[in-house]
Amino acid sequence: MSRINLLPWREARRKEQLNQFAVSVVVVALMAGGVWFAVHYYHQQLIDRQNDRIAYIDQQIEVVDKKIKEIKALEREKSRLLSRMRAIEQLQGNRPLIVRLFDEVITALPEGMTVTSIQQKGNSVKMQGLAQSNARVSSFMRNIDSSEWIANPNLQFIKEDKRNAKGDSSEAPINAFTLSFTQVIPNLEEDEES
Repeated sequence: MSRINLLPWREARRKEQLNQFAVSVVVVALMAGGVWFAVHYYHQQLIDRQNDRIAYIDQQIEVVDKKIKEIKALEREKSRLLSRMRAIEQLQGNRPLIVRLFDEVITALPEGMTVTSIQQKGNSVKMQGLAQSNARVSSFMRNIDSSEWIANPNLQFIKEDKRNAKGDSSEAPINAFTLSFTQVIPNLEEDEES
């Protein structure tokens, strides 16, 4: 007698293959999800490490910026102190020059002249005064030319001062004048020439 299998073996085989396929799809999906998670986790770690580096660099930049501000403040303070020191040195060096200037003016000033005001700006000196005659003013200018400490006389104006004249014919009229000249420092000029 022959045996005949009446069970639907093809359907059972199809179900078994379908189950195997579903298990394979689930396994592949789980493996793909695991690989995706591993890659995502790795990249997230790289991003976090880079963000930490950026935060550290930003922190160091802030520290360096503070130091730069401190350095700039110190440089401003240094330049301010240096300018003060130069001013003090200049004042210390020029202290005897004013005495020398007045000494030279008094030496060069002839009799019959009076100085009413002296103004100095740098090396330029402006003098106003009264003189008994024009000849005394020109004598004063020649004396300035021959001095080592003052030079370049420049007569700006000279005119008769009517306020000082009393109208008496025996008294000579007084002339008001304004004269400018330059203060010279001989030692410095000799140093510059050599």
